[in-house]
Amino acid sequence: MLSKVIVLCLGLILAALFGQRTDPDIFLHVKLNSSYDYIIVGAGSAGSVIANRLSEDTNVTVLLVEAGGSELEHDYIPIPLATPLLQQTDIDWSFYTAPQQTALKAMKEQRGYWPRGRVLGGSSSINHMIYVRGSRHDFDQWEKEGVMGWSYEEVLPYFLKIEDMKIEDLVNSAYHSTGGYLPLTKTKATSLPNIYQRAVAELGYKTVDVNGEEMIGYSHIQSNVLRGQRWGTATAYLRPVIGRSNLHISTQSLVTKILIENKIAIGIEMIKNGRKMIFSANKEVVLSAGAVNSPHLLMLSGIGPKEHLEKLKINVHADLPVGENLEDHMFFFMKYKTADELSVSIKSTKSWWNILKYYLTGEGIYSFAGNEGLLFDKSTQGNHSLLYPDYQLQFYSGTSKGNDVPADTGLTFNFNESVLEVAARRSDDNEILIFPMLLHPKSIGSIKLKSRDPFDHPLINPNYLSQQDDVNILIEAVRKVQSIVKTKPFQEIGATLNRLDYEGVCDKEEFDSDAYWECLIRHYSVTAYHPTCTCRIGSTNDQTSVVDTKLRVKGIRSLRIADASVMRHVTSGNTNAPTIMIGEKASDLIRGKDTVSKFRKQIKQLRL
Repeated sequence: MLSKVIVLCLGLILAALFGQRTDPDIFLHVKLNSSYDYIIVGAGSAGSVIANRLSEDTNVTVLLVEAGGSELEHDYIPIPLATPLLQQTDIDWSFYTAPQQTALKAMKEQRGYWPRGRVLGGSSSINHMIYVRGSRHDFDQWEKEGVMGWSYEEVLPYFLKIEDMKIEDLVNSAYHSTGGYLPLTKTKATSLPNIYQRAVAELGYKTVDVNGEEMIGYSHIQSNVLRGQRWGTATAYLRPVIGRSNLHISTQSLVTKILIENKIAIGIEMIKNGRKMIFSANKEVVLSAGAVNSPHLLMLSGIGPKEHLEKLKINVHADLPVGENLEDHMFFFMKYKTADELSVSIKSTKSWWNILKYYLTGEGIYSFAGNEGLLFDKSTQGNHSLLYPDYQLQFYSGTSKGNDVPADTGLTFNFNESVLEVAARRSDDNEILIFPMLLHPKSIGSIKLKSRDPFDHPLINPNYLSQQDDVNILIEAVRKVQSIVKTKPFQEIGATLNRLDYEGVCDKEEFDSDAYWECLIRHYSVTAYHPTCTCRIGSTNDQTSVVDTKLRVKGIRSLRIADASVMRHVTSGNTNAPTIMIGEKASDLIRGKDTVSKFRKQIKQLRL
């Protein structure tokens, strides 16, 4: 199987890239103080940003706490093609959902697997590095719902602050910038993007900058990859400043409680090296543990739904809808055999030329994570006045050859053994995959505590596909894929459907009927790794929100949340970029500064 072949072929690359180095983690072994001005819980996509920005002020002290270890201890992290090998390792929280009633029917116990990063950089150290800000209309909708200060016009300057744009065609665009911490490059490792682009053009789609003026259309993938290596927030934001004397980073440190006295967050309790430790926060505690762990820790600390906490005999400090309003993207997948080997396969990963090319130039198949194209569009379902897209297609230039899973190279989705067996028999070296993704689900889930034990993972119930509208939009996205495959560019490569039904699974429904696709969607659709909204943002009087528009936890002083959990609604597209933006904007809110005035001037020329 492809993932094992990748393991065997990475030795030369790893030795060349990492064989000679001093200990860059010496700054992770400093003696910790008993108190800090700011304590940040979680060194992920937002937390790493905030640690960098707060420690720019030399008159304050900052402690960044991470449950996992250093990203440099895992040599596969920098290599994009090795991304699947990071799942279900010690740098992955490896969450599982509760059994689903209306989805995940092809999974063991109908439970979904949720990887989340447990390492410096968080999920930016294990994700697929697709950089999508979201639709401008996402953020304008937040503002319409009372989230003042978070319209597109007001968040765009922070997106600009993030970037160091390396794509030649976009360097001079007013929608982009250079000089930021995060490099952005164009992903292209095979010849397939040309086919994808010509095919959708035949259907009338323009090629657009997905992070520019218009999102609807086809886009080449913008990735936080530089010289062929992953550039997560640990690399981009922490490593350049890790030696600052006012910034301490504590790894392998599990925060078990936020300490609250008289409705004020005064510090944290954590376990490190088997010892319980307490640290005081002189100014604020900032929670950036992610859409699963942030609500988990809040509830353990007595902030959450009163009835739920009282059942577990947890003293309630604030009765808030923590863990509610969970939104996550789901994707389905469609596999197509091709006449020739155009995608990344076992054979191509064995090629010494490909290994040498990556070692010498940072280019080639090892420099990408599989996805090479995106298409965003609006369905005809329900609300025809939608301004933002409600589905996305991801074009994956890789085979599922082998007995891993039918959806992606080496990724784990908790499929039943019978599914894996059929996938192994039907997989092919000459194959591509297209993923229809639901962007704005009406099916809303929740996260609750299983117990008072901080080592118990929470109960995650995404409530997938409980609303028929979600299924209908995915079916329409499937039909769009079928239209694309009928185009001349796809017919020229002999693209034919590699079916997912088999005896006992969707074999009774009429082939290609809506009922057939609904059956497959309810069996095979899985998380797109984008959980959000579990500590959602809202106005002061909004009873559905946990934080106000300045990210302050309602009813508790000196406590903020800044990560994907605060999103009002999940954004259109992959969620890492908006999470980094939240980190940048949160930093200014905490510091009481406006660091993006030059970018505000830049966007005045745009039609917003």
